[in-house]
Amino acid sequence: QVQLVESGGGSVQPGGSLRLSCVTSGFTLDQYAVGWFRQAPGKEREAVSCISAIDGSTHYGDSVKGRFIISRDNAKNTVYLQMNSLKPEDTAAYYCASDLTYASGKFCYGVQIGHGTRHWGKGTLVTVSS
Repeated sequence: QVQLVESGGGSVQPGGSLRLSCVTSGFTLDQYAVGWFRQAPGKEREAVSCISAIDGSTHYGDSVKGRFIISRDNAKNTVYLQMNSLKPEDTAAYYCASDLTYASGKFCYGVQIGHGTRHWGKGTLVTVSS
């Protein structure tokens, strides 16, 4: 059974840091890329970062480039999102997802995962406020 479970969200002051985790099951990180997305209240979902299955190459949206770092631990089936220098505009629900379409699902397409058979976690809330 495919599952993605996020954790690590919380409340932090501007300039602070958080590390989100996405524990996956039912597939392996060397076969399928994983992406992080976020959605703030009243806004559309935004792709934040993606890590490729092929070589672990990483991709970031312009709004987080230089502040966020995506990484993975294949042995733990876990993808991380280290978020530094947080800003109030980073406040959102954060989701991890993977496109489990055979072959095409291993790549990142810019900062996105593929648009095939996407599986999502339930999200973790990040609030950045003073």
